[in-house]
Amino acid sequence: MMSPDALLATVGRYNPKTNETLIRAAFAYGERMHDGQFRHSGEPYFTHPIAVAGILAEQLLDDATLITALLHDTIEDTKSTYTEVAELFGDDIAKLVDGVTKLTNLQLSSSETKQAENFRKLFMAMAKDMRVILVKLADRLHNMRTIKAMRPDKQIQKARETMDIYAPLAGRMGMQWMREELEDLAFRVLNPDGRASIIRRFIRLQKETGDVIEKITGDMRAELAEHNIQAQIIGRAKKPYSIWRKMEEKEQGFSRLSDIFGFRVITNSEEDCYRALGVIHRRWFAVPDRFKDYISQPKTNGYRSIHTTVSGRDGKRVEVQIRTQQMHDVAEAGVAAHWSYRDGMRSKNPFAVDPVKWVASLNEQFGAEDDHVDFLEAVRLEMYSDQVFCFTPKGEVVKLPRGATPLDFAYAIHTRIGSACVGAKVDGLRVPLWTRLKNGQSVEIVTAEAQQPQFTWLDIAATGKAKSAIRRALREQDREKFIKLGAELARSAFENVGRKATDKALETAAKTLRLDGGNSVLANLGSSVLTASEVVRAVYPELVKNSDTSIDVGRAVVGMGQGQAHERALCCEPLPGERIVGITQRGRGVIVHAIDCQALSKFEDSPQRWIDLRWQTGIHPPIHSARLYVTIGNDAGVLGRICTLIGEQGANISDLSFTDRKPDFYRLLLSVELRDAEHLHSIISVLTAEDDVAEVARYQNPKDADESVSEIGPELGI
Repeated sequence: MMSPDALLATVGRYNPKTNETLIRAAFAYGERMHDGQFRHSGEPYFTHPIAVAGILAEQLLDDATLITALLHDTIEDTKSTYTEVAELFGDDIAKLVDGVTKLTNLQLSSSETKQAENFRKLFMAMAKDMRVILVKLADRLHNMRTIKAMRPDKQIQKARETMDIYAPLAGRMGMQWMREELEDLAFRVLNPDGRASIIRRFIRLQKETGDVIEKITGDMRAELAEHNIQAQIIGRAKKPYSIWRKMEEKEQGFSRLSDIFGFRVITNSEEDCYRALGVIHRRWFAVPDRFKDYISQPKTNGYRSIHTTVSGRDGKRVEVQIRTQQMHDVAEAGVAAHWSYRDGMRSKNPFAVDPVKWVASLNEQFGAEDDHVDFLEAVRLEMYSDQVFCFTPKGEVVKLPRGATPLDFAYAIHTRIGSACVGAKVDGLRVPLWTRLKNGQSVEIVTAEAQQPQFTWLDIAATGKAKSAIRRALREQDREKFIKLGAELARSAFENVGRKATDKALETAAKTLRLDGGNSVLANLGSSVLTASEVVRAVYPELVKNSDTSIDVGRAVVGMGQGQAHERALCCEPLPGERIVGITQRGRGVIVHAIDCQALSKFEDSPQRWIDLRWQTGIHPPIHSARLYVTIGNDAGVLGRICTLIGEQGANISDLSFTDRKPDFYRLLLSVELRDAEHLHSIISVLTAEDDVAEVARYQNPKDADESVSEIGPELGI
């Protein structure tokens, strides 16, 4: 276990003015609070907080962060309290310790919605004080370094959480070394065989080629010295997980993977960076499309460096990063460079980013009004992204993630421009909206006032900001449609209990259901978030309290004479909840049509045969068939998923036929047994949300009415 003297010796090398007394007091307090507690490995528990403090000391961080690391588990796991920590070490440190405690309690690997809510809390914690996240990342790093002491199932859970959340978060903050180590430690747990295989191939490659890193480093050092450029050159083999990811992305084996070595050239000035680039490109062949200048266009987290890939010895590709020492410090510490100390003074690195501004810019991209799932997707997209830099026609730079399209470019400029986008020109040439943008391209967006976001744009957009804006616009477009449908469902539901769906009734329902107003009730009803019975119950609970009894089939329709039987018309297949009318037919009783059925035009000259009908109030059994046209993608398992979705909604498929078969899609005609119109709408909503479903429409055909009216032809003169 590291002693207080050893920790203070590390801190003293970069901060001679450190408050030794306070750090020793924190060390003693933490050791006393954790006395008698042990880790899974059997070591005293306090070895963990000390190790976390040591990791942060290596990042040259301030006293407050180191003391927080020593105390970060005291409030959660010991008898210590927030008040006691504040009295002993000050409010600033108490707030930091409390912040880490709250982050520890977030279940980031739980369900999607809960995970997204907690991600919001994580970003809020970042906004308050970034040092909370730095302590949490160091905490996770030490836990991953010692993960073998955990149960196998816990190891997998923590490794997956690390790979999905903490590693990309460290990368987004600019702490690339931590991201790589976290990924590799998680990779060791999640795929030990894959990692071992890569390490074995590395050893074999080294035996065959010798020490490639030393050779290339020597060559670069000689070339730069010849041109009087002073530089430090660091070579390394990439981490096993980084190589594995490249193999997966490029679908190549290890033997075909070339750029598995990386080199850093650290110069004395920005000018020397570009001079070194020229020397390297003259000596070795540059690989096209593998050049990025993050010095002239730095990343949002302050990262600056020139990246290039060249063909080195034996045609092997190597990646070269060129930067100054100050740029290197930020590249190693990322946003944490803001708190770094050198020689007892806060390091004044001109490239360090203000964490408050950085988090604010990050939060702006996600939108506070987005729902939790959209927010989670946006965060993941942004954290895993690399960047490209494009120009507006006026020469302004727009930063986008790799793989971005002109649509992302438009939304990056302004949401209004993105929503009105109808086309784009890249370097003066008209291109499709799904074109992937490259570094240095000039992009011009073509807009039209009448344009609205399309559903297909979600597949084109690559940024979280664009996807969130598109979803908001689509929800707004759908809202009007859902309000109209909800109004019809509400009207029918209220009429079934002898009431009317007035504005006042809907406002009452909104208050009971804690919604914003009557239109919100209708929108939720139309989109199947609410059921009609829930809305009615919110206003008239006494009228629906006994509605759980299923209605007998013979009593489903109200308004017929004594002893009259009824049949549903095949042309429109009316469902409970829809307005209906009856047409008498000799020998068959009454044929029930939907009020808007086109086949009713045949009976306009026989008003004596019309009967005013309505559906019985209550729950109808799921025996009323309705036909649906469904267009699906021609892919394995799609039809099975469609049938499963319908079954999960409590409906039965009584018939299925293929009406059209194409190489890329099928069109089906499904006959589904339903309870009512609301049941139908819930199924349509669920199917429409499925990615492989292109279209869902209710099938109604006036020609099918011939079967229903064949026996009354003589009376009508047909």
